[in-house]
Amino acid sequence: MRNGPDISQIGALIGDPARANILAALMDGRALTATELSEIAGVTAQTASTHLAKIEAGGLIRPQKQGRHKYFSLAGPKVGQLIESLTVFAADRGHIRHRPGPKDEAMRKARICYDHLAGDLGVLMFDSLVSRRHLNFDGRAIGLTGNGESFLTGAGIDLGALRKSRRPLCRCCLDWSERRDHLAGSLGAALFDMIIDKGWARRDGKSRAIDFSRNGETAFRALFPLNAERPGG
Repeated sequence: MRNGPDISQIGALIGDPARANILAALMDGRALTATELSEIAGVTAQTASTHLAKIEAGGLIRPQKQGRHKYFSLAGPKVGQLIESLTVFAADRGHIRHRPGPKDEAMRKARICYDHLAGDLGVLMFDSLVSRRHLNFDGRAIGLTGNGESFLTGAGIDLGALRKSRRPLCRCCLDWSERRDHLAGSLGAALFDMIIDKGWARRDGKSRAIDFSRNGETAFRALFPLNAERPGG
């Protein structure tokens, strides 16, 4: 491609296994140190620093200094969307690095995808919002309905604040394990924060898995029931 955006540079940055591991590790939205990322990537601290400098220069991560430590996080939700899309593509074509285990089951049930809920429960939440006509979704475009505004305001979501953000309010994100959409955008992030703030679930701490308590999952399913087949799905 002689003119236009050069995807080869981004592809080369992500294509290195160590850099791919670093980017995947940051998909839970946390900021990690170079030492932590070197252990995850399986490389020396010096090699990790070289990789981090390259992906920072490529605009995929951003550094943040706090005291004596320097932390790294994804440069924004678009990077998270890119990594999740590549994960879906790789999984669809059988590029799996290990056999599924217990941790994989937890990840499939509920996990964080940069800053919103993914996995089986993330898809269920999306399907509930669509089936109850809180979201309009035709398989391509997605938007919040009047009923949805009332429902979300009643659930404690500040839609006015979300609309001031430059991020889209609603966006579909294809789930790599379920192969169906879950909700991203500023609304998806706000709903994930609500779930954590209510104490329904907590972060695993060692992976992207989200651990729902029994009562938390019951409350979650009560707030997001399925009462009809999802249109457009």
